[in-house]
Amino acid sequence: MKKLIFTGLTAAILLSACSSQKTETAETSATAEMTQVQQEAQAFLDQYSQTYQDLYTKSAEAEWASNTRIVEGDSTNAVATRKANEAFAAFTGSVENINTAKAMLEKKEQLTPLQVKQFEAILYAGANNPQIIPDVVKARIKAETEQTEKLYGFDYRIFEKSVSTNEIDEILRNEKDLKKRLNAWNASKEVGPGLKEGLLNLRNLRNKTVQSLGYDDYFSYQASDYGMTREEMMDLMKQINQELRPLYRELHTYARYELAKKYGVKEVPDYLPAHWLPNRWGQDWSSMVNVEGIDLDGALKPKGSEWIVKQGERFYTSLGFDPLPQTFYTKSSLYPLPADANYKKNNHASAWHMDLDKDVRSLMSVEPNSEWYETSHHELGHIYYYMTYTNPDVPVLLRGGANRAYHEAIGSLMGLAAMQKPFLAELNLIDKNTQTNEVQTLLKEALNYVVFIPFSSGVMSEWEHDFYAKNLPADQLNKRWWELAKKYQGIVPPANRGENYLDPATKTHINDDAAQYYDYAMSFVILFQLHDHIAKNILKQDPHATNYYGSKEVGNFLRDIMYPGASADWRQMLKENTGEELSARAMVAYFQPLMDYLKEQNKGRKYTL
Repeated sequence: MKKLIFTGLTAAILLSACSSQKTETAETSATAEMTQVQQEAQAFLDQYSQTYQDLYTKSAEAEWASNTRIVEGDSTNAVATRKANEAFAAFTGSVENINTAKAMLEKKEQLTPLQVKQFEAILYAGANNPQIIPDVVKARIKAETEQTEKLYGFDYRIFEKSVSTNEIDEILRNEKDLKKRLNAWNASKEVGPGLKEGLLNLRNLRNKTVQSLGYDDYFSYQASDYGMTREEMMDLMKQINQELRPLYRELHTYARYELAKKYGVKEVPDYLPAHWLPNRWGQDWSSMVNVEGIDLDGALKPKGSEWIVKQGERFYTSLGFDPLPQTFYTKSSLYPLPADANYKKNNHASAWHMDLDKDVRSLMSVEPNSEWYETSHHELGHIYYYMTYTNPDVPVLLRGGANRAYHEAIGSLMGLAAMQKPFLAELNLIDKNTQTNEVQTLLKEALNYVVFIPFSSGVMSEWEHDFYAKNLPADQLNKRWWELAKKYQGIVPPANRGENYLDPATKTHINDDAAQYYDYAMSFVILFQLHDHIAKNILKQDPHATNYYGSKEVGNFLRDIMYPGASADWRQMLKENTGEELSARAMVAYFQPLMDYLKEQNKGRKYTL
């Protein structure tokens, strides 16, 4: 056989061709493998999502029944809720599903970004229901159901007469007699002691549940949903508090002197007695101020409760959003129960995405007043968020907010927008020619939004952090609560509140939405960033006097934020839409005109914070 001899150039060409062929073959193989991995991943995700959605819906329906029809002594709903939640937990926490998700994430470079996010969501859900410890998960679900029933089935009484939480709130907003205020405030706290044993049990069960998959504690688990450690989350809360502290200090001083005057108390206290404030937890003082020329309660009363909800819907449709589905009205529980009802319901406003698809509902007790007017716009913000990210581009597992705070931010943003003077004038709720004191308007808003920050980022977040992460001793629960209330809010109880009370447990979130109240603090920061951008860059209006109504451009801006749901990166979303990272800058700037007024009012007054 004749031997072939290659020159150097020919050899190089042939070697190059061989090498190129090998590379192409390797690339083709890699592409084929990647496609196969993605196909396998998608097949699992499709199957998982279908079962997840079905069990989620059954759980939501059971929870809805437990929250809207509470009959003393009847455990039917509680049993049904527990069974539905156990089935959901068994699926999301199954060892097989968790292991599959982990295995898939080891090949994350070969998955699409959307698939990666879904597998991460599967693991996050699984960590709250791990079936490597099924008895603990079942016990936690049972304890949560029982705690909810105790909280919402409680019979509040003033002088042996049953009262609703709405009636207690009305007294705290309007009553000038301090004795009557004290009776109402005390009545609002009576539910606490009966919740203590259940809450301690829940702490143990919640911590054990997530620790089985490597989280230090339940607070750390919840904070991880933001891609943050608990230490990072608490540092962020401290930062937000510090940025708003100078303004809160002025508001606190102003409130002490103004309320002492209102109640006829000559010696102004260094700290605010809790029963002096118009809110059970001192988180919203806005009803202290009535802006002259604006009587929103008076304007809303003759319109009735139904008008308030319908007007909320009209606001959103004016921005270009679809009308609410008819089932929203037929299936929701929107108004207070009749006085002769033989059952109770949860009066805390909430929005529900029942099936992660078209079934959206709200649970409220709407009455024709300014508070429920704002609340209705807020809750419909959640509803429209649900409706917007329920689209073919967002998988079932990612039908949530960009982060939990975004959901609250959108709702609160719409609540703020619905209370601005030009908007109220368009609805003929106030005369457009009415001269109002703009500083008073700003003061009323600050007594809501700014006052909320020390409560949410300080008292609630730090108490729950200590409760779960530091295993706060059972004989220091109430003591720690009031230490934090004094430190952050400058609020003290009317009298000594020993460990025979459990005042933190009177706040619903401590029981059934635990270790995530920082969501609300972050949401206020985000809402002012969004509002600042909308006012200045879209509407070209003063942020203190905007009218979103009818602006399709505002609707498109909000739709762009809401449409991708949890498939978007929340930090990137904020930066791209507002031009800045998470910061209280916009909130501080919004209330800056108020600082000069408050400093003038507080001249010669004693500061205690």
